[in-house]
Parts: sequence; C-alpha cells; structure tokens
Amino acid sequence: MTTEVKVPVVAAKGGSFLIEDRTPDEIFTPEDFSEEQVMIGQTADDFMVKELVPRLPELLKLDYELSRGLLRKAGELGLLGVEVPEEYGGLGLDKVSGCLVAEKAGRDGSFATTFAVQVGIGTLPIVFFGTGAQKRKYLPKLASGEWVSSYSLSEASSASDAMNAKARAVLSADGKSWILNGEKMWLSNAGFADIYITFAKVDGEHFTAFIVEKGMPGVSLGAEEKKTGIKGSSTRPLILTDAVIPRENLLGEIGKDHKIAFNILNVGRFKLGAMVTGGAKLTVGVAAGYGNSRTAFGQPITSFGLVKHKIGQMAILTYVSESMVYRTAGMIDRNLADVGIDDSETALRRIEEFDVECSMLKVWCSEMCDYVVDENLQIFGGAGFVEDYPAERYWRDARVNRIYEGTSEINRLLVPGRLIRRALKGELPIFQKATALLDELTSGPSLETLEEGFLAAEARMLAGAKKVALICLGTAVQKRGEALKDEQEVLGHFADIAMATYALESALLRTRKRAAARGEDATRLQEAAVRCYAQDAMDEIEASARKLLAAVEEGDTLRALLAALKRFTKREVCNTVALRRLVADAAIEKVGYPLG
Repeated sequence: MTTEVKVPVVAAKGGSFLIEDRTPDEIFTPEDFSEEQVMIGQTADDFMVKELVPRLPELLKLDYELSRGLLRKAGELGLLGVEVPEEYGGLGLDKVSGCLVAEKAGRDGSFATTFAVQVGIGTLPIVFFGTGAQKRKYLPKLASGEWVSSYSLSEASSASDAMNAKARAVLSADGKSWILNGEKMWLSNAGFADIYITFAKVDGEHFTAFIVEKGMPGVSLGAEEKKTGIKGSSTRPLILTDAVIPRENLLGEIGKDHKIAFNILNVGRFKLGAMVTGGAKLTVGVAAGYGNSRTAFGQPITSFGLVKHKIGQMAILTYVSESMVYRTAGMIDRNLADVGIDDSETALRRIEEFDVECSMLKVWCSEMCDYVVDENLQIFGGAGFVEDYPAERYWRDARVNRIYEGTSEINRLLVPGRLIRRALKGELPIFQKATALLDELTSGPSLETLEEGFLAAEARMLAGAKKVALICLGTAVQKRGEALKDEQEVLGHFADIAMATYALESALLRTRKRAAARGEDATRLQEAAVRCYAQDAMDEIEASARKLLAAVEEGDTLRALLAALKRFTKREVCNTVALRRLVADAAIEKVGYPLG
C-alpha cells in the first residue's frame, strides 16, 4: 500500500524559518491530508476506540499479554508497519501518515509509549541501519506485531550524556560472538519485548549498537519500575552479564552508532509532538464535557469566565501544536521525496536537516500538553485528584514527555547549538542577517510598507519576532564567542524565542491557507486562536529577549538593544478575552476540540 504524498512546494532548509519568509502555499497543514492519509488516521482512531479503550482498565494493571495482543491487532491493520518498507511487510508510507497514527495513539499515555517504541526507536534503527539479512529476519515480525521491540540506550550513570555509556562489548576468542556486560535503564516494553536495540562500547571505546534477543545467554531483566505515570507500560532494566550476542547482530558500524542513537531520536521527537497533540485534543473534549456536567451556584461551571479561559487556551495551544507538527512532517516528506527506498543514509541526513524543528516540537508540544492536562485536572476540581476519574491519569502520564526523547533541557540547548553550527558552516546566513539588522539599528528606523489583509497585524508581529531572534542570537555569539556553549541560561532563553516564533508562524500560515481555500468567514475560530496566541507569543518573546540581552550586554549598548526590542515587539492590543471565549464556547458546545 502506498499513499499520495501531498508536500509543500518549497523544500525549505531546516532552521531557515528565522531568516526566510514562507507563504501559506509553501507549507503542509492538516487541511492538506490526502484521502489515503485520512484513511490511515481513521483506521488508527477506530482501533484505539474499539480495541484499546474497552481494555484500558486491564491494560493499566500492566498486563503483558494484553499489550502484546493489542500490538498484534495493530499490526494486522498495518499500523505498526506504516514506515516499514513494503518489501519487509510494512506499508512504506510517509511521515505525515506516521504522525497521524501517532496522534491517534496519544489517546492513552501507557499504550502510546508501548506503540511509539515499537514503531519508532524499536524498529527504525533496523529500517535505516540493518543489513539485508537483519531486515528480512526482524522487520516482518515487528511490523506484524509477532515480535515486540525495546530500545536500550540510557544508563544510571550517564543521564543525558548517552556517549558516556559504561556498557562494554568485546569480541569472543573464537570471533563468532560479542560478549556484552553492563546494565541499561528505563527500557520501555522491556517486560514483554523479544528484542532490545542496545548500545555498548566495543573494547570500552567505540559506541556501537547491537540487536539483543530475549533468551540469549547472559541476558536478563531487572524488576518493573514503580512509575508515577504510564503505569500500563513496562519499564525495566536490561542486565547484560557476559551476554553472548551473535557477531551478525551488530547493527550499523563499530564506533559510528551515535548516528543511530541521535538520528532516530529526531524521528521520535516530532512523533512525540504528534502523540501529545492527540492527547491534548482528547483532553479538550473531556474538560468541556465534565465542565458542562458539573454545576456551581446553579449553573454549569463552563459558563464561568475563568473556566472558559482554561478551555479556550487549551484548544488554542492544541491548534498551534497541530500546526507545528504537520508543517514539520510535511517538510520532512518533501525532503525525502526523491530518496530511494534503499538509500537509508541519505534519508537520515534529510531527516537530520530538520533537527532544530524536531527538538522544538519535543519541547514546545510536551510543555503544551502539560498545561492542557493540568488545567483539565483543575476543571475537575477534587474529582481530578482521585483515580476514579481520568484527569489525574492524564496529568501523571503527561509528565514523562518532558524527560524522554532527550530531556527538554537538552533539546533547548540543541536548538541554538545546531543553528550556530550551521551558520558557522555557511549553510544558513544567520550571522549575516543579524549583522545587517544590528547595523540597521544604528541608522535609525526605516520606512516600512505595512501589510494589510487577513491576520496582517499578526504577520507584522511575526516579522518582529524574527528580528528579535536574530538580534539576540547575533549579540550572544558576538559577545560570548566560544564561551556561549557554557551559558545555558542564555541558550535556553534563545530557544524559547525561536520556539514561539516557529509556533506563531506555523499557526499563522496554516490559518491563512485555510482562509484562502474556505473563506475568511469559515475560518473565524482559527483566526481568533491565532490572534490570541500571537499576543501570548510576543509577551514570551519580549520577556525572554530582555533576560537574554541583559545577560550578555550592559550600559548604553544594552539600552539601545532594549529600545530596539521595544520597537520590534510593538503591537496592536486586541480583546483576547472575547477571542478566547469564542474558541471556548465552540469547544463547550461541541464537547470536543473545535479547531480541526
């Protein structure tokens, strides 16, 4: 099975959103889904509703066989093989389709974790780096759900520094096997997995991946971790004690498998964005439904302004998240459009092109989800704090999203780090743009032609946001040079500016594209969402920029930069209370996410 791939006109470079302007027609949006993409998304949704939801009480008791059974049923529908090539039993679909399936899996945090590991970090290393024999042996079984996979990277002593792994591999005396020793932590699916994608250092030095099978000599598991959330997913340590792994089970190349560890995480990051977006959509409906049924002072609490504010903001942030996710997936698909099915190395490089966007999605979307589930619990009140209602489970399950696929702190540092690296390599003219902008400041403001039309004020805010980002990054690099890598607070402030800018642009372009296709009157709710978010984004950008600039500059120069900041963040005030209520009322009436 193949799917029609609708892709944006322009194959934009990763990170170029800061220095280039896109038009609505140049990005992919959920309104562009093909019939085939809608079909695979509907298949996934039907599976979750009919197969998963009725079994949730059992799943949450950590029933290994139920988890395996659900994966097998998902495999029968093709949901586990969306990104596995057809010749190995998969569907060979695009990244947008993969995101749609991931979004539907976000209905429950426990199963979403199980599912994500199986289709992502547990399978894709073999898709991209496996030998022909490895692909033939493992991929059909993983795509069908006959076998379950796990991913074994973290260690107790390495924290977020994966390259500091202590697990060790040496070749046996007869040269037929690898002997592995070490303990790997936090393996999702570990309790019922058949294989473990495992990383160790050959001869204690060369970071390398192996396909470890359950039952191989010296392979055992520690006890189940007692987790705060995602209680229906298995999390156990993998213990390797003189484990004997066949020589042919080495995955990739000795000493070069950081490429597997880091590049596969890029895929996991934008897929995580899709999953938490799906969970947020569900939560908007749950909050509206419970709020409609709960009364205070003789009326449903959804009639109260502060509750409307919560529901409206939940829906707005979900809309922005959805816009970012599918814009990014569309860019990746466009970049993969001319890559041959067997050219895995090129495919991974093309995905890595958008590592900045993938890191931003991981951070922004997971923090968006935290806000949504937290306010949902607040709407439930006391009932939200007990296990009889779903609100506390959503709240607990969401917390891990800021930890796995690389912590939010690590990903915040990766955003400016990778942009600076590309600028230094001449791939993105960020510093040239920043220098030109700083020179412009000394000559005073120039006359600008003001854009008019639909969401014109928000487009001007976006233009200002990009200028703020360039000034902040340019100033920080100019003042700190190589030492900037140690200024994590400064780098984190820039990441927040960049994320808010990308989020605003994604939602703005999507909404303009929708208005062009369906009319402005049919896009009023989405327009309200963008107008609200634009105000919030500019507030965040201005606050982060003030902190960043004050950390790297002082005196008259700082005052001049703050004056420029004030100019670039100048904006028209709008009645966000009324706009947010408009979105909230639509969600309350629909008892669901109203902006799709």
